[in-house]
Amino acid sequence: MAIVSATGLGLRTRRGWVFRDVTLAVEPGELLALTGPAGSGRSSLLLALAGHFRTTTGGHELTGRAGIGYVPGLNEPERGLTAAEHVRERLLLLGQRPRGRGVFANRVTELLADLPLDEATLGRDLTPYQRQRLMLRLAELPHGAGEPALIVADDVDAGLDTAERAWLWRSLEDLAEQGRAVVVTCREPAGKATEYPMENR
Repeated sequence: MAIVSATGLGLRTRRGWVFRDVTLAVEPGELLALTGPAGSGRSSLLLALAGHFRTTTGGHELTGRAGIGYVPGLNEPERGLTAAEHVRERLLLLGQRPRGRGVFANRVTELLADLPLDEATLGRDLTPYQRQRLMLRLAELPHGAGEPALIVADDVDAGLDTAERAWLWRSLEDLAEQGRAVVVTCREPAGKATEYPMENR
């Protein structure tokens, strides 16, 4: 059963179609890459699938909650907060109140332990790769309704070198293999991603 699906989905503005006639379904364990150049409607479609963008035609269904990773201009690291402060803030927003200062600090450290950054790194000092990894970690955090069924992230290959792209795609595949649906935007897909080209839409 699909976690997110669209049938004839479209968005039209006064300037014309942003995207149209999108029909797709993403099931648990699948990684879908929306590809195409800047201005092809990738980011708008990504947010529409996550339930954060209103469309004008067609139908869309999302089962469960969407976790939003890095999306320029919408969901980015705060420049003046450290990586640890980002995690603390997100845990508090999700209703995960500390049961004790030490316990909460340990939880924050645990969530950052496998990321390629120091927990004292400020948002403004994160590399594009570190930024993507941190925002994905925040996106996958559970709250009262459980873990997100869908994870989305934008521009996942922007500013990354060859090794970083390979590492990030492996992280995205890991998220999918945990039973989530994962949808991202990029210029060129990699790994086990299924491509959905946007050039002609």
